Amino acid sequence: MTGQDLAALRKSLDDIDAVLVSALGERARLARDIARVKADGDGPVRDADRETALLQHRSAVGERLGLDPAFVRRIFREILDDSVRRQHDQLHADPDAGQTELRVGFQGTEGAYGHQAVLQHFGVTSRAVGLKAYPSFRAMLEAVIEGHVDRGMLPIENTTAGSVYEAYDLLLRYNLSLVGEEIVDVRHCLLGVANAPLDSIRRIHSHPQALAQCSEFLAAMPNCEGVAAANTALAAKHVRDLKDPAEAAIASEEAGVHFGLHVLKRDIANQAVNYTRFVVVSAQPEDCDPRIAAKVSMVFSTRHEHGALVRCLNIIAEEGLNLTKLESRPRPGMPWEYVFYIDVEGHLGEPRIQAALAGLAARTVFLKVLGCYPSRELPR
Repeated sequence: MTGQDLAALRKSLDDIDAVLVSALGERARLARDIARVKADGDGPVRDADRETALLQHRSAVGERLGLDPAFVRRIFREILDDSVRRQHDQLHADPDAGQTELRVGFQGTEGAYGHQAVLQHFGVTSRAVGLKAYPSFRAMLEAVIEGHVDRGMLPIENTTAGSVYEAYDLLLRYNLSLVGEEIVDVRHCLLGVANAPLDSIRRIHSHPQALAQCSEFLAAMPNCEGVAAANTALAAKHVRDLKDPAEAAIASEEAGVHFGLHVLKRDIANQAVNYTRFVVVSAQPEDCDPRIAAKVSMVFSTRHEHGALVRCLNIIAEEGLNLTKLESRPRPGMPWEYVFYIDVEGHLGEPRIQAALAGLAARTVFLKVLGCYPSRELPR
């Protein structure tokens, strides 16, 4: 094959890619048209049966064309997720916002998982989005309270390392509302300068959560010291600035690209399935369209007596609500007393949610609804 033949084949691939991108753009426009039609009805946005049938049909067609069915399903899951996000945005849009820029804060810097969550969550919004980085969760949330940004992206839990306790404590302290959530697929990489051999590395920098999520990899490198950083992307930036082959960082591949580092090893987390859940924080609550699958988050404190928590959980169960999260934290200033954070599936206006809230109010010494917001599903 000559160089001319190769150039012609690559030109054909480029032409096909242009058709694919154009088709995806047209599909996105159709998704918004569908949302406008659904706005006149009362049915749910997501049709699970149709999605299952669509995935089966597309993978079967792909298999007949010589494609891996799993590959086809993976692509169409992403396409369907994008379609649902666009429909959610259409139904959930604020008609009074106009074309004003939506200002969104996150902790860290570009390339951080919080930055990735913002891009993922607001990537389909019809409004212009401006991003601002903050050095800490506290600084970001205070910026939301003071009106410097409209939204904040706050990590709340990870499937490997568990809950982010600082985030829960800050939500109790500040008068803020949860208006959304995002789930990010965390793919930790070991990043370094040049192509340094692994046995030359002596220090690995990252956020404590990321270090914990990669503890097995770190244990297999006994000559290395884990060094805590404020953020995974900031760790990558620090390693970039050091220019020392003995220094490495645990962060996303996107952070490596942003800071010009090399991926020395991919997927180093203890668990192959590793997701971080973020919540979108606002100074004011927002209405959640009843056709969108939603969650209600709340926090309460029980009386310091035998069986108090069980009685509260029984109220949730008796109303037929699905409890998706239960987290306890020490109650500030009250030794050996705790507050409990719970998430339940449903909408705040539903009678069963209202009945549960009334029951909890009678059984608790403190109860606060943190927000009702569209829920995200884990990738299937």
